[in-house]
Amino acid sequence: MPFPEMIALTPASENDLTVFKSECVPYLSGKTVLADKIYSDFSFFNESNPVKVLTPHKEIKGEPDVLKQMEKAARDLFSQAVSKVRQPIESFFNWLNEKTEIQRASKVRATKGLLVHTFGKLAIALLTFVNF
Repeated sequence: MPFPEMIALTPASENDLTVFKSECVPYLSGKTVLADKIYSDFSFFNESNPVKVLTPHKEIKGEPDVLKQMEKAARDLFSQAVSKVRQPIESFFNWLNEKTEIQRASKVRATKGLLVHTFGKLAIALLTFVNF
């Protein structure tokens, strides 16, 4: 069972990568994050960044076909490894949504209401999980 390091609520209109860079990275220094392909920002997540982000391989525009073929096996294995580790995370999100319908907040009209809705559903889900 994955253990979340942090939870962030943002408007759906905000890009996940932008929010991650500006709001999450400062709190995850020295951590390794396993993420979706959207987080593949090679210029931002380089050797000097304090957060190591592992994502499945994302095609690089303009990369020669010869290089793609040479690297294909290694990239596929790496992508499978990252996806395999991410599977429990995806399963947890699926379980959370099935049990609580946490994404259904259409009647929430205020920030406080959204916080109560979200963290209330998380609390109920985790109490249910512990009692299994």
